[in-house]
Amino acid sequence: MTIEHDEHKVLEAAIEMATNEEMIGRQDVNDLESILAVSTVDRGEVISAVKNNADTIFTWDYEKGARPSLEKLYEKSKVSMWNGETDLPWDTEVDQEAVVIANQEAMGMGMGVAGFDTAGTPFEKWGDKEWLQLGVESQNWMLSQFMHGEQGALVCTAKIVETVPWIDAKYYASTQVMDEARHVEVFAKYLDTKLSGHYPVNAHLKLLLDDIVSDSRWDMTYLGMQIMVEGLALAAFGFMHMMTTEPLLKQLLRYVMSDEARHVAFGVLSLQEYYKGLSDAEIFERQQFAFEAAVRMRDRFLQQEVWERMGMPVKQSIELVQLAPGREVFQAMLFSKIVPNCKKLGLLDRNDKWLRRRFEELGVIQFEDWTDTSEEYINFALTDEDVRTA
Repeated sequence: MTIEHDEHKVLEAAIEMATNEEMIGRQDVNDLESILAVSTVDRGEVISAVKNNADTIFTWDYEKGARPSLEKLYEKSKVSMWNGETDLPWDTEVDQEAVVIANQEAMGMGMGVAGFDTAGTPFEKWGDKEWLQLGVESQNWMLSQFMHGEQGALVCTAKIVETVPWIDAKYYASTQVMDEARHVEVFAKYLDTKLSGHYPVNAHLKLLLDDIVSDSRWDMTYLGMQIMVEGLALAAFGFMHMMTTEPLLKQLLRYVMSDEARHVAFGVLSLQEYYKGLSDAEIFERQQFAFEAAVRMRDRFLQQEVWERMGMPVKQSIELVQLAPGREVFQAMLFSKIVPNCKKLGLLDRNDKWLRRRFEELGVIQFEDWTDTSEEYINFALTDEDVRTA
């Protein structure tokens, strides 16, 4: 009883000390100056090394199907492979400027930032040319960050193969390594051959990837990559797929989404079992990690690198764009897969609803009762119609 009491007191103290300042380096999650102060020191480097602190785990228990949900996922993955070179219509001509204009019209925006007066702002003298260039750069930036994130997933899933102790999970993770290689390949090819330039990895994304790779605990790789990064990507790809008028990108995203849904489901199905056996103190560490990851992913979508490249005052430009109608809704929607999956894992309400309160602070808790990905991944599977379209 005394030991349990002492452990509870230690946990209470840890929760009390877990302030925003301690976790993310700022008390206000919306402090723009602090967000922009984060930068990478190796922006121009081609190679970046991160210490992998995890043990490589062999298992001599080869009983296939001990975890039926993972075996089902593995069997599904074996018949869902596609070839990025031959299954996508790469001969499609892409006029990037025409695509940007069509996308803006489809969203009811037209050129410029509708809904507020730009008089007296850095955008005051902008005409259609500048707004068009912003759309082009934004597209280059967005797809570049997804490409970098897919390489992060490639590395992290290879780590899962090494570190997860279950043979069914190793089997499935090995198929995801191939999926992620294919995703990096197709995003890189699209950027190289259809668009007009890459962007380096965003500082906030890079810090998150470094944290995921360097953590020694195998389930943190799952939580950081499968639940948080891949969960956000699945939501973002869905939004882009719905919005874009460009047929090659639409088909590319449809293929990638069919894989991503399985990847997120893999995380949910694996961690749901494991987290049931963790103590409150161990769960609290996972809750903190999920919150920190959520903040970093949200921060990366400010795309400060675009404003820098266009020679605009970064902080002022971001503050103005944040006022655009629909911007807040779009940012919140990016968490529409993450929140229900965290709830499925039991992370929202353990420890006096700690993560729930943090997601309320971020303005994303409204998605908690949406369908979690472990139940809906089958809906993302490629159909005969998808294949014929390619």
